[in-house]
Amino acid sequence: MMNRIEEMMKVEGFKTLTPIQEAVIHRKDKQRDLIGISTTGSGKSHAFFMPIFEAIDASMDEVQAVISVPTRELAWQLYERCKKLADHFDVRIRLVTGGMEKKEGGLVPHIVIGTPGRMKDLFLDDQTLLLNTAKIMVIDEADMTMEFGFLEDVDMILSHMSQDITVMVFSATIPEMLQPFLKKYLNNPELIRISSNEEFAADIEHYLIPLKHKTMSERVLDVLSVIHPYVCLIFANSNQEAATLAHDMRQAGYDLVELHGDLEARERSRAIRQIQSQKKSYIVASDIASRGIDLEGITHVISCGFPKDLKFYEHRSGRTGRAGRDGLAIAIASPKDQQAVVTLRKRGIDFKEMDIKDGHFVEVKDRTKRNAPNKKVEMNAELGKVVHKKAKKVKPNYKKKRAQELENVKRRAKRAMIRKEIQQQKRERAKAKQRAKREQ
Repeated sequence: MMNRIEEMMKVEGFKTLTPIQEAVIHRKDKQRDLIGISTTGSGKSHAFFMPIFEAIDASMDEVQAVISVPTRELAWQLYERCKKLADHFDVRIRLVTGGMEKKEGGLVPHIVIGTPGRMKDLFLDDQTLLLNTAKIMVIDEADMTMEFGFLEDVDMILSHMSQDITVMVFSATIPEMLQPFLKKYLNNPELIRISSNEEFAADIEHYLIPLKHKTMSERVLDVLSVIHPYVCLIFANSNQEAATLAHDMRQAGYDLVELHGDLEARERSRAIRQIQSQKKSYIVASDIASRGIDLEGITHVISCGFPKDLKFYEHRSGRTGRAGRDGLAIAIASPKDQQAVVTLRKRGIDFKEMDIKDGHFVEVKDRTKRNAPNKKVEMNAELGKVVHKKAKKVKPNYKKKRAQELENVKRRAKRAMIRKEIQQQKRERAKAKQRAKREQ
């Protein structure tokens, strides 16, 4: 008879566990507080899902685990990922974020997934959601929770929780300013730090496709005719460009999800649900609208030109090639993008200049490399600086350091992309409180 972890792996279709999952799930003292440090795309969601479901008693009508994340979209993703296990084990889960109507009555959830501010409002202000019965509290994306000002809400929630609650903190980094919070609420925590692992590292090819004398929509359709994606994420540099491309792709017969800032809130929520259901293979998005979406199974990323901030290109391409899977990042470039290509090459991106002939990608002479320095380059800890080194003088741990620097680039890009959403959430909460005062 299989144990519950084996049963969960079977339900999720996992053949093996990633390093962070292995380390967290099989630790000796599962009641001990935990700090888990791992890179984006390492499978850390299931590293805390599986211990939670192992501990849940579905016969008890009380909240037993709370999972806090800084944005509503990240909360929605966790909620969607959690559903399959919840249905299998007859466990009730509830999503609690801003922008949702307050629910009262009904069955008590066993697991609550939500944003700190909304959970605090329902738990401490309205007292309609009792979280103090929880035995496990997970704080995901802890560094961003702190950076965007939500740590105070988490602090207030934890101060009203049981003294013997197990606190699990997950983050890509642990900034110095987070240390006082950790010392206050974590008792002798176990530290699990997973560095980049080649078995699960991103393996991404970068293709550079010339725009030639075509429109961007025409060139995207050329590219789509020769790829067979599981999920293809297509980035435009503005809301209008995304809307135009989505229209032209629909006219060409592609069933897609459209996600950009010009959509109404209801349309955007519907788009996110469609994305998480993974029933459609094509997603057309702007950088800002796609912030916080960490979607598994992206095999192809297409960039329609380059964003002004080139860190966003690195974030775009980093959406594919996760957890040991191969990925292909395709950039469609016009002559004005040559300097962007040179800059990105200096940052370590190895573009292959390709074209499309007879329904296939073919490699062509690379016209931009002649303008690029003929040296190997790497990013140092300060993003944007480039260190030139000859191959014969590469120092030990070069690959490890460079992988960490690339992860830092992705992390900073992710923070920038969700910053606007955080600000929007704060404004909405403030307006809601003002309306509530007027109604009293």
